[in-house]
Amino acid sequence: MAFKQKAVVLSSGGIDSTTAMAIAKDEGYAIYSLSFFYGQRHAFELKAARKIAEAVGVAKHLVINIDLKKIGGSSLTDDIDVPKDRNEAEMIRTIPVTYVPARNTIFLSYALAWAEVLKSSDIFIGVNAIDYSGYPDCRPEYIEAFERMANLATKGGVEGDIKIRIRTPLIHLTKAQIIQKGTELGVAYALTHSCYDPSPRGLACGRCDSCFLRRKGFKEAGISDPTRYIESG
Repeated sequence: MAFKQKAVVLSSGGIDSTTAMAIAKDEGYAIYSLSFFYGQRHAFELKAARKIAEAVGVAKHLVINIDLKKIGGSSLTDDIDVPKDRNEAEMIRTIPVTYVPARNTIFLSYALAWAEVLKSSDIFIGVNAIDYSGYPDCRPEYIEAFERMANLATKGGVEGDIKIRIRTPLIHLTKAQIIQKGTELGVAYALTHSCYDPSPRGLACGRCDSCFLRRKGFKEAGISDPTRYIESG
């Protein structure tokens, strides 16, 4: 059996991270999937991430517990209402309360530690700088800065054995283009979960920013949205 390079892939159970994982697999990597229970409002995204890891056939799926609820400051980790029924102009006007302080920095730091242990040069993250909710840690300049830091802060980087690359294959794609790419690669989007505020049964609210962007993406891609929304039961 041919040796496969290893890649750590951050997996939220959503469209973007799942498509990034499919791209990593298509490039021939052995996938090490990393998810977090960080005190978020619900665990449906983690259930989705586990199902996706099984469907993709990852080498290992790891879930790490971090209690960001103790820090709060976000409607995903604190007693703050999730914004609903906003249009695109409202989404990009300010950084929304669904932004979790330093989340991608925390997640990438754990991914970096695992990559060091695995002797992997590649960390995939499904950040996007076009159809997104204005999060500062999804921008190209942030990713470039983290990559520089990663190579300064690791044993492999200092000794020259491993050059860490933060792979962002979706960063300049629209949500529709992401969905089209994933569909070409056989992604089962019915397994994914995007909603910030689902029902107790896991039905998507259809009204939060994430649901809006998901619906918009499938519509513009010309692909049927497999999501189960509250209004459709």
